[in-house]
Amino acid sequence: MAYDEVLAERIRVILGPRDDVREQKMFGGIAFMVRGHMACGVIRDELMIRIAADEHDAALAEPHVRVMDFSHRTMLGFLYVGADGIGTDDGLGAWVGRAVAFAESKPPK
Repeated sequence: MAYDEVLAERIRVILGPRDDVREQKMFGGIAFMVRGHMACGVIRDELMIRIAADEHDAALAEPHVRVMDFSHRTMLGFLYVGADGIGTDDGLGAWVGRAVAFAESKPPK
């Protein structure tokens, strides 16, 4: 399954200054790992983010956000953000920042 390379490149620019990021093919797209933990990724043309489970419902209530239902089951803390929610650099940066904050809250692997 292909993923939006332009979106992936925009994420690379945001994460570029970090030296603790690696990319990994995952879920039919690409994931960005921070300190060994998945932070965000691109699945088809959507941003996939991972956030704390206790932030899931509040984030889900925001515009252009939906549950990640990979394999037809809801994954708590995993969300998709549609194109309208990440169309600007500020919008994308805010979502990636939230995902990175979650990854940074975990001990390094």
